[in-house]
Amino acid sequence: MATTWDADEAKLSRSSGGRNVRAGSRLVKPAGSTGPRARRRLGPGPAIPFGLQIGPALLVLTWVVGSALGWIDPRILSAPWTVVEAFVRLIEQGRLQDNFATSATRALLGLGIGLLIGTILAVIAGLSRIGEALIDGPVQIKRAIPTLALIPLLILWFGIGESMKITTIALAVIVPIYIHTHNALRSIDSRYVELAETLRMSQKDFILQVVLPGALPGFLLGLRFAVTLCWVSLVVVEQINATSGLGYMIDLARNYGQTDVILVGLVVYVLLGLVSDGLVRLIERRALSWRRTLAN
Repeated sequence: MATTWDADEAKLSRSSGGRNVRAGSRLVKPAGSTGPRARRRLGPGPAIPFGLQIGPALLVLTWVVGSALGWIDPRILSAPWTVVEAFVRLIEQGRLQDNFATSATRALLGLGIGLLIGTILAVIAGLSRIGEALIDGPVQIKRAIPTLALIPLLILWFGIGESMKITTIALAVIVPIYIHTHNALRSIDSRYVELAETLRMSQKDFILQVVLPGALPGFLLGLRFAVTLCWVSLVVVEQINATSGLGYMIDLARNYGQTDVILVGLVVYVLLGLVSDGLVRLIERRALSWRRTLAN
C-alpha cells in the first residue's frame, strides 16, 4: 500500500521533468547532469597593469617603425630621434624652460579663476531657485558659444596682453565645472536633505557635510573636462601676438619650417595633458574610494 511519502516522491519526480529525483532521503541528479553553472561576470574584467599607457606606447612604436623604414617623410613628420635631439638642444639653450614656465603660469591662473567662479556659480544656482533663474540661463548661452569665438571681442576689451589670455582660459574652464557640479547638486538624494532638516543643521553645516560631498563626483568629472579645455585654450591664445610660451615657440618654428621644434612643443602639451588628467584621476580615486562602480 502506497504511503503519503511515496505519493510525494512520485509528484516530485514528475514535476522535475527528469532533472532531479529522490532516492530515499537523498536528492540524486540524473546521469550527464553538470553542477550549478558558474556565475558569469558581466563587467569589464580586472584592471590591466599600465593599461592606460598601452595606446600611447603603440602610437609611438608606429611612429618609430614608420620613420625607421622610410614610410614617413621627415619633411612632414620628423623622426623621433630628431625630435629628441631638438628637445635636448632647446633645454640647453634654455628656451624650453622659459616658455614652459610662462605657459604653466597662464594655465594655472586661468584654471584657478575658472574653477573658483564655476564652483561658486554652481553652488548658488544649485541651492537657490532665484540663483538658478539668474545664473543658469547666461551660462547656457555661454555654453552654446565657443570660447575661441569670443577672442576677437576679448581682444577689444582687454587688448592682446596677459589679461586676454587668462580670461579666455578661465571662460573655457567655467562651463564644464558649472554644468557637472550643478547637475551633481541637483542629483543629491532628497532623503539626505530631509535628514539634515530633521537634525536641524545650519546652512553652513548643510553645505559642508551634505552638499559638497554629494557634488564631489560631478565636480571631479567637470574638472577633467576643464583641465583639457585649459590646455586647448592655452595653445590657441599663445599663438595670438604672443612673445613667449609654448604656443609662441610652436608658431615661430612654423615660420621657419622647423618640424622637430613643433613636435617638441606638441609632445610637451601631450605630457602636460596626460599628467594633469592622471592627477585628477588619482584625486578622484582617493576622494571617492567609498563608491562601488563598474570601473573598480
